Amino acid sequence: MLNSDLLLSLSRLQGSLDLLNPQAVNFLPGSQLAFQAMAQADGPPHPGAGQPCVFKLVLLGSGSVGKSSLALRYVKNDFKSILPTVGCAFFTKVVELGATSLKFEIWDTAGQEKYHSVCHLYFRGANAALLVYDITSKDSFCKAQQWLKDLEREFLPGEVVVMLVGNKTDLSEEREVTFEEGKEFAESQSLLFMETSARLNHQVTEVFSAIARELLQRAERKEDQTRRGDARLALNQGPTGRAKCCAR
Repeated sequence: MLNSDLLLSLSRLQGSLDLLNPQAVNFLPGSQLAFQAMAQADGPPHPGAGQPCVFKLVLLGSGSVGKSSLALRYVKNDFKSILPTVGCAFFTKVVELGATSLKFEIWDTAGQEKYHSVCHLYFRGANAALLVYDITSKDSFCKAQQWLKDLEREFLPGEVVVMLVGNKTDLSEEREVTFEEGKEFAESQSLLFMETSARLNHQVTEVFSAIARELLQRAERKEDQTRRGDARLALNQGPTGRAKCCAR
């Protein structure tokens, strides 16, 4: 059996190649490759020397809501008919935000009910999640709420950046979920919210950019809190050190 760290390294190598020719890599549930998701390092991401910070982003939602289409549109600016994801597909994308850059590792999970029980394997180490529903399907909106409950069982409140995404606005004449319904639910759960169309490339980039900005802001706040904590520790230790010196 391959070592889990090696599997993760192979995955990230594939992700680097994706920047030149981004293609989805499918991981079958129950296979050795599927369990590389469990090898994701816990805690905040740390960039290597000269490298952007890496954040893991998972796409969750029912089948046929357009998760893979959103990922493909964002990574390759392409839209085409896609077969249902089997297990999980993997993409990477480097995001430039002014003078700062970060790298997304995008895990596109299968939405079919038969894979629901194993999808939690891909949650570990996630920094952000997109809960995607189809605005023409009330059932997919209800299922997105169930996916949120699944996330809440795996993470502490506020530990992961979560955005609710209503996809397929190009089919607005068939809409079953109003913009107000989606926004109201998102606000009640302190989620980010946006509606998109992968087909028309409407607000797709904006969704991922909003997630990226929120992740960077949280990372900066955490770093600032750590610096203030270190400064307070140094102040508390300073007088003690001098007292020992004088005691001699």
